[in-house]
Amino acid sequence: MAASIDELTVADSPGAWEALGFELDGDLCPLGEVRIRLAGPDAGRGLAGWSLRGLESTELDGLPTARSDREPPAEAATHPNGVTAIDHVVAITPALERTVAALQAAGLDLRRIREEPTPAGAPRQAFFRLGPTILEVVQEPEEAIERGGGRDRPAFFWGLALTAPDIEATVAAALGEHAGEVRPAVQPGRRIATLRRSAGLALPVALITPHS
Repeated sequence: MAASIDELTVADSPGAWEALGFELDGDLCPLGEVRIRLAGPDAGRGLAGWSLRGLESTELDGLPTARSDREPPAEAATHPNGVTAIDHVVAITPALERTVAALQAAGLDLRRIREEPTPAGAPRQAFFRLGPTILEVVQEPEEAIERGGGRDRPAFFWGLALTAPDIEATVAAALGEHAGEVRPAVQPGRRIATLRRSAGLALPVALITPHS
């Protein structure tokens, strides 16, 4: 069985997500085939961990990982803000080759490595397919590696991009001043907007339109 995401643990309170127009089931926010567990600040920082199906190992170069054999949600949730799924999860590493090798050894499906710099300054990226969701592993720039203490540090989770088919309506009606301007994404034909700090979330979150 190919590896796929069951659940993401985020160190946010459920109320922070409800205030942004997400409909919850207790502390769970189902998005497409993935569940986000809103475990509160005591869970750690930002995206504190995840559980995956179809793993050969839970040693993912420092990414906190548990095994799961739970089925995806039976029905896709409908959120008042128009968000439908998780497009991709972002992790950062000071040593891309090392992290890619660990993820492949654990059974994750590497699709490609992008050798071109991103607008934010990341020199390279690797993309893994995890069911309907992508894991984007970003190589830290050299200056960040030096500031952080070198290449021996493990990989770490950074943020999420959520699918919003009608991104203008989601920003205008549900998020308002908590979202930045909708602009063209790096991927041709797609549009993206980022949530501001005023949204009160524990991790960076972006909204992006689906692949055409």
